[in-house]
Amino acid sequence: MHALFQSCARPRPCTHGAQTTTGRAMLNRHLLAYLPVYAAQAVVGFGSVIVFTRLLTPDEYGRYMLLLAGAALIGTAVFTWLDAAVARHHARCEARGRMPGHLFTAWRIYGVLALVSVLLAGAVIALIPMDPALRTACAFALAYTVIRSGVTLAMETRRAARQAGRFSALETFTLAAGFGLGVVFAHAGLGAAGPFAGMALAGLIVLLIEAPIHLSRARRDRADAPRAIAYFAYGGPVAFSLIFEHLLSVGDRFLIAAFMGEAAVGAYSAGYALADRSLSIIFLWLGMTTGPLLVAALEHEGREAARAVARRTGALMGLLGFPAALGLILVAEPAAHWLIGAEIAGEAAGIIPFIALSGLMNGIMTFYFHEAYVLGRRPRAMAAVMTAAAGLNLALNLVLIPLMGLTGAALATVISYGAALSVCVIHGRSVFPLPIPSGDWLRAGAAALVMGAAILALPDLGSAPADLFARIAVGAIVYAIAALALDAAGCRSQLAAPILLRLTGARA
Repeated sequence: MHALFQSCARPRPCTHGAQTTTGRAMLNRHLLAYLPVYAAQAVVGFGSVIVFTRLLTPDEYGRYMLLLAGAALIGTAVFTWLDAAVARHHARCEARGRMPGHLFTAWRIYGVLALVSVLLAGAVIALIPMDPALRTACAFALAYTVIRSGVTLAMETRRAARQAGRFSALETFTLAAGFGLGVVFAHAGLGAAGPFAGMALAGLIVLLIEAPIHLSRARRDRADAPRAIAYFAYGGPVAFSLIFEHLLSVGDRFLIAAFMGEAAVGAYSAGYALADRSLSIIFLWLGMTTGPLLVAALEHEGREAARAVARRTGALMGLLGFPAALGLILVAEPAAHWLIGAEIAGEAAGIIPFIALSGLMNGIMTFYFHEAYVLGRRPRAMAAVMTAAAGLNLALNLVLIPLMGLTGAALATVISYGAALSVCVIHGRSVFPLPIPSGDWLRAGAAALVMGAAILALPDLGSAPADLFARIAVGAIVYAIAALALDAAGCRSQLAAPILLRLTGARA
């Protein structure tokens, strides 16, 4: 494995000014290209909470969220190591003319894993005694997991090739069609199986479009077996780490189900989804866009080029993440009572502030500080950190859920993410020293505090939708003014000024 990445450590001569300008321009272009995907994620994420908490009973919604968490864990354990390896090796294989062999190895492995998963998991679903509705939901969840993993493999290849337009179009379709079909199936009476049936069908359409294209370019070569071993050597620790990341974020649902029942899982998951998805969309947009750029910069231009891209990424995460987290905390009540079904809205509202804080820490950790372990080729160290964090979360949940209910689960999440983030910040610098844009983060934090004061000063308008929209509008306007005044993340000098120059130039 180390031989595959040894060129990453070789410094390359470069001109830092030109390098920084070029990297910033490329980053801005890719952020715009990927924006439709994450706009679709926002619509689908909120839409899923709004619609499914109303179409499904609290027990059905809780069952759906439990199965979704289980599907994510299984998909991560079985398939994600391959996605990680494909993303990390693409630039090298492309540069060396080995793309046909790379594609053959990746898709051959996926085919084997998909077949084994369907046979083994299908047998378990068929043989274990369970309620017919649960069996149907499990079957559709399995189909969704296998199909979605194939789509992810194709999309990772597109993303690693920096084909942002095609990635954006296909992923947006997958999200929108999956949600729309899921609503149709849920409304038709499939219950918890409905959303999975919709997502599986939408994914199958995209897989039937993409897979033949990739397979037509694939060619077996003599490096197939060694390449597969190398891919697992790199991707295995990454997947192991991600398993515990998932356990850290969704493991508490299984304990809540054991202690409090499926309806409590539904309430907790609705509040968690509303807060976490609001933030994860921002961090996914930034992190998933800049990940390939960081690897490409390191491979082709050296460490300083990668650090320049990372610094800009970190500054943008603070600029967007800080106000989003604080805003969620301050609008938790009206947001929950308007967006979530009435039966579970009250309980969901109580956990939103905790999840907003943990979501901010998770986003910065996963999509910024974890990049140190990717760039420094130390996925095992990242896995060790996340394993310890998941263990801490499990222990805290076992103590706090019986004492404090859903609030205890949310508090355990905050403590666990805080501990994991602290370790990643400190230890990650010994692996690959990512810059910490402290000045930009301080300015963004100050602007967010000004926004928070303005939101708190607003009177209660009585109606949840009116109160929510008023607070969002005032908060957005005040934050924009404060951020521009403080030039947080260079938003005035690097974003607003060029736009004004273009507008004035066009008028002239």
